[in-house]
Amino acid sequence: MRIAVTGSIATDHLMTFEGRFADQLIADQLAQVSLSFLVDELEVRRGGVAANISFALGCLGLNPVLVGAAGGDFVEYSSWLERHGVDVSGVHISEIKHTARFVCTTDQDHNQIASFYAGAMSEARNIELWPLSQRVGGLDLVLVGANDPEAMVRHSEECRVRGLAFAADPSQQLARMEGPEVRALVEGARYLFTNEYEKALAEQKTGWSEDEVLERVGTRVTTLGAKGVRVDRAGEPSLHVEAAYAGERVDPTGVGDAFRAGFLAAVAWGLDLERCAQVGNAVAVHSLEVDGPQEYRLTMDSLVRRVARSYGDDAAAEVEAKVS
Repeated sequence: MRIAVTGSIATDHLMTFEGRFADQLIADQLAQVSLSFLVDELEVRRGGVAANISFALGCLGLNPVLVGAAGGDFVEYSSWLERHGVDVSGVHISEIKHTARFVCTTDQDHNQIASFYAGAMSEARNIELWPLSQRVGGLDLVLVGANDPEAMVRHSEECRVRGLAFAADPSQQLARMEGPEVRALVEGARYLFTNEYEKALAEQKTGWSEDEVLERVGTRVTTLGAKGVRVDRAGEPSLHVEAAYAGERVDPTGVGDAFRAGFLAAVAWGLDLERCAQVGNAVAVHSLEVDGPQEYRLTMDSLVRRVARSYGDDAAAEVEAKVS
C-alpha cells in the first residue's frame, strides 16, 4: 500500500531562559517593548505534521511519499528522512523562502514567547498530486494533513476528482478554516482524524451533526489523550480502545502524528479497526517517552513488544503475523 502524506514540514528552535519574562517587563512601557533575553539552551528539532507522520511510517517499512513545501535549507532534514525510509520526491523546494520555522523561548515559570514563520509552506497550494501519483506508480491513500489551508482544500478536491482515497486530518489548522473550507476538506474522506476538541469544532464549523459527519466519511477516528481513542462508522457501534502502556511521559509533541502513522500502517497491513487503533496507540507512546517528535527509535520488534504489553499476546501475534 502506497501512502502519500501531505502537510507541514518545519523545524522547531526551542530556547530556555533561566529568568522570568515578567521581571523584564515594565507595566507602563508595554507600548514600546524592546527586549533581548540571553538564553542558556537551544534545541533544534525536526517537525511538521507531514514529516512526523512520514518518519514513523518509514520506520515501519511503508516507504511513504512526503508531499509538502520546504526551502533550500531542507537538505539535511531531507537526508534524515530518506535514511528513515521516506520518499521525499514529492517535496517542492521554494526558490525564495526558507522551510517553515517555529521559534520559542520558555522562561523558568514556563511562560513562552514564540513566533511561527510559515515560509515555504505557503507554496504547498501549487502542488498537484496526480503527476506525483503517476510518477510513483499510483497512490492507495493520501493523508491531507495540517498545511497551508488553501493547499489542504485543493488536495482534498483533487483526490475526489481523481478518485484517490484520502484521509482528512485538519489538526491545528481547523481553527483557521471557515465552515465551507472544512466541509470541502472533509467531504468524502475515507478517514477523518481529530482529537476531542477538534471533533466538536469541526461539527460547529460545518454545521453537521455527528451522524451527518459519519454519513460523509468512511471512518471517524477521535483521539482521547490518556483515555485512548474512539473509532466510529455509520450504522455500527462505537469502538473504544484504551491507551497503550507508557513508561515515563516526557513530551506530548508529535504524539498525535505518531498515532496516525501507526493507525495507517496497520490499515496498510490489512488489520481490523481495533488492531489499527491499538497499533496507533502503541506507536504514539514511543513518541511520548522521548523529547522531540522524531527522536524515538521505532522498530517492528519494539512495536510488537508494546502491543503485547498493552493489549495481550494474541493482539501482538496478529500484528506480527501481518508484518512478517
